[in-house]
Amino acid sequence: MEIKTVEGAPGTARRLVLGGSVGLESLSDLRERLDEASAYGAVELDLAGVGGFVGGAAAVVAPRVKSGAVRVLNVPEAVSSVLDLYLARAAEPERQAEPPMDLIPWLGEAANEYRERSMGMLAFLGELGRSTVQAIRRPSTVRWQDVSSLLARHGSDGLPINALIGFLMGLITAFQAAVQLRKFGADVFVADLVGLSLTRELGPLMMAIVLAGRSGAAISAELGTMKVGEEVDALRVMGLDPVRFLVLPRMIAVTFVAPILSIMSTLAGIFGGMLIADGLLGIPFSAFINSLEEALGFADVFTGIGKSLVFGIIVAMIASQRGLATRGGAEGVGRSTTAAVVTTLFVLIVADALFAILFNMWGI
Repeated sequence: MEIKTVEGAPGTARRLVLGGSVGLESLSDLRERLDEASAYGAVELDLAGVGGFVGGAAAVVAPRVKSGAVRVLNVPEAVSSVLDLYLARAAEPERQAEPPMDLIPWLGEAANEYRERSMGMLAFLGELGRSTVQAIRRPSTVRWQDVSSLLARHGSDGLPINALIGFLMGLITAFQAAVQLRKFGADVFVADLVGLSLTRELGPLMMAIVLAGRSGAAISAELGTMKVGEEVDALRVMGLDPVRFLVLPRMIAVTFVAPILSIMSTLAGIFGGMLIADGLLGIPFSAFINSLEEALGFADVFTGIGKSLVFGIIVAMIASQRGLATRGGAEGVGRSTTAAVVTTLFVLIVADALFAILFNMWGI
């Protein structure tokens, strides 16, 4: 690269004439000559004799051109394409950093969202209660043909995974109990611990968690897709109640299959506990069953079935409400499905804790 300084008349811009190829090795020299010439005022940069112009040179010249300190003259076409690219980048406004989140507006938005969801849930409960009363008065208005297919979808199709999880929970509970009880010579109480924990707590709760992740998500996605596809609005236009037409069959099916799934999951868990007791502790199946019969009472079985019934209602109700409240297209369906599962899991844990407190107060 060659740089020739052309002195102009006093008060005029100083001109630098570039020649040859401006490569990476010439950048420091170009920067120094531009800074030196800029000290005397405006600079004119003549590029007529330039044969090559790398991007680094354009990066040196472009900011000075943008600020008005340098004016380029006689720019060849090959140089212009490179220089224009860097001039366009230099013209882009700098992105301003996002202001930090203010706590007070965030709390206000969160409270407003919570209020809207609470009001939506209360409105849904009112519609559900009214539709249920009308369905009891006129059972023929319920789509019972849908209930049968929903029973298969949410019941028999979900039985293998519930039984498998119950079986594994029984194995884990029995193994952990055996390790500790063996230290005190209380191996026989493994059957009591496995039977009571699975019948009263783990069986219904694990069934409800699987039901929420499987059936609850499916119900929310189905109803959410119908809502964004305006199928729910079409039912209202035709004079049909969407809650009675869509929600009640799903609630009936899920509520009916929940206790059955809980019983099957509990039985699979007890069988898993029997295997561990026989293989690890040498307790035969007959002794395990006899100990289980003495430990379990009607109240224990009844509390497990009652909890699973309530858990099924919670899963179906929250999933249906979130599905019918869907807005915003396919993205809204995903948000509603996620919210339905997360909310259901939280409510299930809270409900299980309340059951534990109430049963303890009632001496059950």
